[in-house]
Amino acid sequence: MSLNKPNKKILSNLSPKNPYHRNEDSGTETSIAERRSFPFIRGLHIVGKQFSCPSSEDIVFRAICVNLRHRRWKFLEQVSPNLTNALVTRVVREFQNSPQLALEFYNWVGNKKVLPNSLPSSCALIHVLIKSRRFDDALSLMETLMHVNQMSPLQVLDGLVDSYDYCDSCPAVFDALVRACTQCGATEGAYAVIRKLRMGGHFVSIHAWNNFLSHLLKLNEVGRFWNIYKEMISYSYIANVNTLNLVVYALCKECKLLEAISIFYRMLKSGIWPNIVTINMIIDGACRMGDIEIALKLVQKMGVMSWNSVSPNCVTFNSIINGVCKLGELTFLEGIRNDMIKEGVEPDVRTYATLIDGYARRGCLEEALRLCDEMVERGLMPNTVVYNSILHWHYMEGDVGAASLVLSDMIEKHVLPDQFTYCTLIRGLCTNGYVMQAFKFHSQALEKKVIEDTFSHNILISYLCKSNNLSGAMQVVSSMFVHGLIPDMVTYGALIDGYCKEGKIESAVRVYDKMAKVEKTPNMVIYNTIINGLCKEMSVNVARQMIDSLKSMDLPDAVTYNTLINGYCGCGYIDEAFALFLEMRKVGRLVNIVTYNTLINFLCKSGCIQQAKELMKRMVLQGLVPDFITYTTLITCFAKNCSPEEVIELHDYMVLKGVIPDRRTYLAIVSPLLGGENQDAKV
Repeated sequence: MSLNKPNKKILSNLSPKNPYHRNEDSGTETSIAERRSFPFIRGLHIVGKQFSCPSSEDIVFRAICVNLRHRRWKFLEQVSPNLTNALVTRVVREFQNSPQLALEFYNWVGNKKVLPNSLPSSCALIHVLIKSRRFDDALSLMETLMHVNQMSPLQVLDGLVDSYDYCDSCPAVFDALVRACTQCGATEGAYAVIRKLRMGGHFVSIHAWNNFLSHLLKLNEVGRFWNIYKEMISYSYIANVNTLNLVVYALCKECKLLEAISIFYRMLKSGIWPNIVTINMIIDGACRMGDIEIALKLVQKMGVMSWNSVSPNCVTFNSIINGVCKLGELTFLEGIRNDMIKEGVEPDVRTYATLIDGYARRGCLEEALRLCDEMVERGLMPNTVVYNSILHWHYMEGDVGAASLVLSDMIEKHVLPDQFTYCTLIRGLCTNGYVMQAFKFHSQALEKKVIEDTFSHNILISYLCKSNNLSGAMQVVSSMFVHGLIPDMVTYGALIDGYCKEGKIESAVRVYDKMAKVEKTPNMVIYNTIINGLCKEMSVNVARQMIDSLKSMDLPDAVTYNTLINGYCGCGYIDEAFALFLEMRKVGRLVNIVTYNTLINFLCKSGCIQQAKELMKRMVLQGLVPDFITYTTLITCFAKNCSPEEVIELHDYMVLKGVIPDRRTYLAIVSPLLGGENQDAKV
């Protein structure tokens, strides 16, 4: 057959005019379409043998995924009755490369309330968020599980462990759980998670340990910090710069500055490079200890200590400025600000807030206000801390008008007053006698829902109790309950003190009983207030019984015994007073200058002048230096009952023993006896 001439028979059979092909073996004719479909049909048969029909859950899953990618929420609402916890978990895992969609779907399911989000679906989403480094969203979800859903940290941990492999997760998810626990205050939960992970053979990173150690220091649990640090080191963990920074911070908290500096050099020797945080912590520790000179030397030597890898920043200078202001050494401030300029460090809002409060605290309000103006000129807006400080010190100076102008300026600049602003206003107005205005601001704060605790209520209650307006104080207490606030120890203490001062001991005891019923453990201030009230009502025997009951709990302090001694003296019970004095001496540290002054005053009033003088000498032998009250009591009594020589002799003896005479007493009594000359230099 020639290749150039096609077979006519084949052409005719495939021609459009002949759409059918005769099968010569069977004698039947088939269409071209049917013959072409044979391979496809055979393929379906093969696939059918290998795969079964998709389940209804698979169909719903695929439909959700397709529509979720386009955020077709209306369609998803139609399939929501078919949702199951397993299906939600599956969808969340499917979108691990699109964490935002996974989060939106999870929230959509929770908001619809058709199906509450389960622990498995929540844990699946946490894994997805952690892998995509969306740590804040993951932490928020963990805190919701523990706070809202009331799950324990270990329950959440079990859920994460169970889904760990399924979600192809990473150890960072466990670090995040420890952080979530510390953020929501679950200290024991965080430690339980770390222990269970270790017991289960899971890796606990140094970051989880550091987070827990940092949390302990924030709670001021320094002793436990050292125990956990030693435990971590015993597991062969190698401390990093953050770990050793925490060690430095802990030592500074314990005022062990030299040890903190030694850790710095240990870091250098071990190849761990200290950072600015390390040095700032040491500087802040020196400032807290009041050693500003060391702090300034550390700033000067910072480059040498760190091989010029670290230079001072704003935090460095803020620590020093804060330390200087607390010591009241304002003369140093100008030099420190010049050092800031030399280092090219611009002061921030916190710098100015510290300076302003420091100057105002020392009565330099004009300089504080000048700094406010300078702050604004530099483009920094005063915040609530700055305004609150200026308001407070204006009220302390009694300048209510100036405080009102500051408040107006604050509002004009759209700086919203916070809880501390309102408390400052309420306290300042009450102190200066503007009670009605104080109540007005208190009502505003309640309306704006700024008040979160009992502090402002307690300010009003305390003022009303001191003003003998106990009925008004009780109305404020009622207001607390209306606004969902529970009275605390300060509330009960103010009421008890108010009733005791009015001589209403029974009412005070009733308040005490209410406090006990709501499981508020009284402190010694409250006990001492009740004992003082009993003594003023001459019920010293009842007061003694109360002290005896407190002794079984090892609670009485020096104030407790001094109050009862004063009560005995007021009733004329000299034997009981000195018997209690001897009892206090046996205990040890309870006898103080107040004890001696009370007894000396009682002896002087009783005419036992020489005994009072001997008691003062015994006081000196005990290592207690008489104060101006001792001096005034004895000198006044001797001037009335003894010769001028004896008065001068007593004066000289007391001065030689370190007493600083009371100026008025000296000028009125001793100076005339010395010949009427001006003896101011001796005072």
